[in-house]
Amino acid sequence: MFEFAWPWIFLLAPLPWLLRVVLPAADSGEAALRVSFLAELESLSGRRARLRLPSWRQQAPFVLIWLLLLIAAARPQWVGEPQPLPTSGRDLLLAVDVSGSMEYADMDWEGEPIGRLELVKRMLGPFIEERRGDRVGLILFGSQAYLQAPLTFDRRTVRTWLDEAMIGIAGKNTAIGDAIGLAVKRLRTAESRVLVLVTDGANTGGEIDPLVAARLAAQEGVRIYTIGIGADPQQGGLIGLLGMNPGLDLDEPTLRAIAGQTGGEYFRARSREELDSVGEALDRLEPITQQKTLARPAKALYSWPLAAALLLSLLLIARDLWPQRPRWPASRRRR
Repeated sequence: MFEFAWPWIFLLAPLPWLLRVVLPAADSGEAALRVSFLAELESLSGRRARLRLPSWRQQAPFVLIWLLLLIAAARPQWVGEPQPLPTSGRDLLLAVDVSGSMEYADMDWEGEPIGRLELVKRMLGPFIEERRGDRVGLILFGSQAYLQAPLTFDRRTVRTWLDEAMIGIAGKNTAIGDAIGLAVKRLRTAESRVLVLVTDGANTGGEIDPLVAARLAAQEGVRIYTIGIGADPQQGGLIGLLGMNPGLDLDEPTLRAIAGQTGGEYFRARSREELDSVGEALDRLEPITQQKTLARPAKALYSWPLAAALLLSLLLIARDLWPQRPRWPASRRRR
């Protein structure tokens, strides 16, 4: 069905004529011949002098341009039949560690060594895109925790925010407890409350102890899935060859305790296959029934009248700039 989103725009149709009446006449800047005895000439001829106004043919293109602009401003659109939105799903928050240690290039992706945060981006990007029917949000945490994207059905935007995350943007330390506390606050009004916490270290910052925050989450019905990032010594590239354990800072007991207290699970992510198990675990959750909503898809059509107005304006400009052939008097043409 065709309709205008803002039909009240057409009330502005007489605006140019009102401005012509209210505003003073513009000065063309050209020299003008002033006739002081115009009244005497009118009395001798018996006729009153009149200004020559533009004909309707001269005004028609400008009237048409103005009408096309009004139509475009009124937002014409074609509205389809009501379509049901997803009526079941989960409210899922992702809390991603962006502390300084996430820069270590001890991870492997298709045979290429990459940093830990880069691995998280490549693994969680498709994971976010596949959460159809779920509302997804994003928390970034380091020394402090920040809500980067609230819960939304716009999964593509959430993935974009994750891809743009930078190391150290929230500080160099790791405030796991603060990230859980912020997630609980944001999920308090949600129906199905799920938090996926991704980190590569132990809690080294913040004001809330992770286990205390986990107990608070359990009381609020928030289920936490924890993911530990960090390679094993034999997988850590040059760091592992030097005899160092790249995953030594990872506090797996605490992450397991957090997941256990809230009814979630703990995962160790060293490859994309291991992260896929997180999605499978979430799929096993019973989706909640949300309030049914209908949405009517609308296709915007304002570009057509706007393009027509632009094209007509260009044609008028071209007509004025185009060189016109001189008109010879009829007497000379007969010769």
